[in-house]
Amino acid sequence: MKKKIIRHHMDGLIALLLFGVFAACLLAVLLTGAGAYKRLNNRNEESYARRTCMQYVANRVHQAPKPSDVRIEPFGSGDALSIIDQDGFITRVYYCDGYLMELYNGSSFTLNPQDGERIMEIGGLDLSLQDGMLTVTVTDSTGQNSEMVLTLSGKGGMSDEK
Repeated sequence: MKKKIIRHHMDGLIALLLFGVFAACLLAVLLTGAGAYKRLNNRNEESYARRTCMQYVANRVHQAPKPSDVRIEPFGSGDALSIIDQDGFITRVYYCDGYLMELYNGSSFTLNPQDGERIMEIGGLDLSLQDGMLTVTVTDSTGQNSEMVLTLSGKGGMSDEK
């Protein structure tokens, strides 16, 4: 009878050991999947932020009544994309203190860059306008750059996006 009890305990111990191995394998697969999901999600969020920033700037340029109303002007410690609307008000899009900012005001008012509205967090903004070609380079919070080139035309500020 003693051998039967020991054999019974061995069967239970083997079953428990198999269950433990199965549980450990399941946990390893779940942790690997969670890590991969986190990396993909972070990459997608960074990409989304860059694309959103680029699209925001492109839409602002598109709202300009004519190409000559789109300018790059010094503002604060950097440059601002200045767009003059039909009523003479100026919309400035610029980088300040880690954010893409926008400031909408009349040409007779003098405001500081900190007075603008925070649009989104970015790492930097570089603007260049030559021969009707506006080049916008956005640096995200991780230091990656994205570049967009807009051709200014008579159709509301922009005709081609590259």
